[in-house]
Amino acid sequence: MALWKTLPDLDQLNARQRNTIGEALDIRFESFDDQSLTASMAVDARTHQPQGILHGGASVVLAETVGSSASYQCIDTAKFYCVGLEVNANHLRAVRSGRVSATARAVHIGRSTHVWDIRLADENGRASCICRLTVAVVPLGETPAGR
Repeated sequence: MALWKTLPDLDQLNARQRNTIGEALDIRFESFDDQSLTASMAVDARTHQPQGILHGGASVVLAETVGSSASYQCIDTAKFYCVGLEVNANHLRAVRSGRVSATARAVHIGRSTHVWDIRLADENGRASCICRLTVAVVPLGETPAGR
């Protein structure tokens, strides 16, 4: 059975990046299947750290973008919205140029939280980062706990 409550629309997901950090970092939604959503990001001066490699924080931005967007496809957006609760990242390999892709797969889709496993890879398919993102599903009109 497919994961999605609403089938992802790549054009719409990409349009939502306008005027956000996603646009600034050239994040592009590229594909989905029944169990995952994939986006990519440029590795260039916008996303480099001083040594000329992909900044870990930029990897986390990509991971949170694809994971949060995946969560939105799993909820009734007329009743709920999503916010990140926790994200962690293990950086495995330096990337200097090109694009990295991130694929989000659900670990847990609950009533009030979602947990995503997000794997980043370079253009040759080599793993560069592994992230876990926990997302809160919050009723519209309510403020997330602790905020």
